[in-house]
Amino acid sequence: MTEAENSSRNPADRYLTLGYICGVYGVQGWVKVFSHTKPIENIFEYSLWQIKSKGGWQPIKVLSSRKQGSKILVAQLEGITDRDQAHEYIRTEIAILKEQLPVAEEGEYYWVDLLGLAVSTVDGVALGYIDNILETGANDVLVVKGDTERLIPFVQGEFVKQVNLEQQLIIVDWPLEY
Repeated sequence: MTEAENSSRNPADRYLTLGYICGVYGVQGWVKVFSHTKPIENIFEYSLWQIKSKGGWQPIKVLSSRKQGSKILVAQLEGITDRDQAHEYIRTEIAILKEQLPVAEEGEYYWVDLLGLAVSTVDGVALGYIDNILETGANDVLVVKGDTERLIPFVQGEFVKQVNLEQQLIIVDWPLEY
């Protein structure tokens, strides 16, 4: 994608939210982090975060990070050196640029890339768009919103026949009455 194409896209499309700052930790500017990643410490795989402030997204470097106990994550961020500074970042979103994600393997997709895609049957009947994806353990389930809400198991080959990210379309073999 050229820079001109990238700048014409919605800037929000460039970011993937991974969590948010939920508190302060200690007196030296460390912050507590709530992570949406699984496992939660995967948020630390990225040393450059994007922080959403009143002025928009701005990069911030993670200097140090660790899991504190079984459920608490803490991080030291560049430029934040005391508790008062850290307090200003509470409830601030943490994101990365989508370009920072590893390239998905053939036949694998990031959920964020599937959300909003149109869904049609193999017979060309439009079912709606992907509103959400549920993790069930056995397989992920596409929540398709249209004339009715449909739950379609994301089983490639059986129910999901084609995923075309360029055309923003998923083709499924799914009965209309479900």
